Amino acid sequence: MKRVLVTGATGFVGRHALLPLVAGGYDVHALSWHAPATETEGVRWHRANLLDTAEVERILSTICPSQLLHFAWYALPSDYRTSPENLRWCAATIQLLAAFANAGGSRAVFAGSCFEYDFGYGYCVEDRTPSNPDTFYGVCKNAARGVVAGFCRQFRLSAAWGRIFHLFGPHEPPGRLVPAVVTALLKGEPARCTHGRQIRDFLHVEDVAAAFVALLTSDVRGTVNIGSGEPISLRHLVTRLAATVGARQMVEFGVLPSRPDDPPLLIPDVHRLHEEVGWHPRLTLEDGLEHTVAWWRDQIAAH
Repeated sequence: MKRVLVTGATGFVGRHALLPLVAGGYDVHALSWHAPATETEGVRWHRANLLDTAEVERILSTICPSQLLHFAWYALPSDYRTSPENLRWCAATIQLLAAFANAGGSRAVFAGSCFEYDFGYGYCVEDRTPSNPDTFYGVCKNAARGVVAGFCRQFRLSAAWGRIFHLFGPHEPPGRLVPAVVTALLKGEPARCTHGRQIRDFLHVEDVAAAFVALLTSDVRGTVNIGSGEPISLRHLVTRLAATVGARQMVEFGVLPSRPDDPPLLIPDVHRLHEEVGWHPRLTLEDGLEHTVAWWRDQIAAH
């Protein structure tokens, strides 16, 4: 049985990877700095601070995982793009990989970001679109990717780097687009938006996690875009959300300014994900939005 260590296991994406890994027959070990609200059957939990190198080395030498699925990173919505914490997490990722290799690990998959790409290109293809990040977050993610790739070539480890585009679903931080719109509408408040002409690629978080599990299980190496392959405008997405809530008249487009650094087009080429990894989304956009709205409705009712 393959033993996998999942970091960021209580986070937005990581929590959704646990059940698919258990179902896939893995001996699953979950790592987080705090205890989970609910424990997943078949998962063994470990508490550790990934920024503490000695603690990481101790945990890895104890678990001795053969596989690593690394989601943990600084992700506070208010400042993750600019925070100096990104530098610490870049270093922590590299130290984690070294500890994993020293513990006898063989296959590692890391969560990267579309923020590593040059946004001026719009349509992003692995190993063709330049990596020229415009944020400190993207710089640090891309730097970690480069070191991971070089380390794994040098020491003959198998590794892949999944670049996440836009995602949504249960447990998403409240300040982001989908939860901001949904919670406003469910409370009977107007959803104030930009013009909404930006084109993006959205994938439900359960499918994002499933894509990473499929990538881990495969022997595909290098960078792989994680997305749906179905571009959609933000206006169309918000309109669908509002229709699901039953409050289309409460959406106000054009009342908020767009960020100066907000590209008009940012979508992934997903041929590697579909053809080489052999993975396709399980949920349609409509199903994912309905599931997400229902989850937020329950959260609001509970409070």
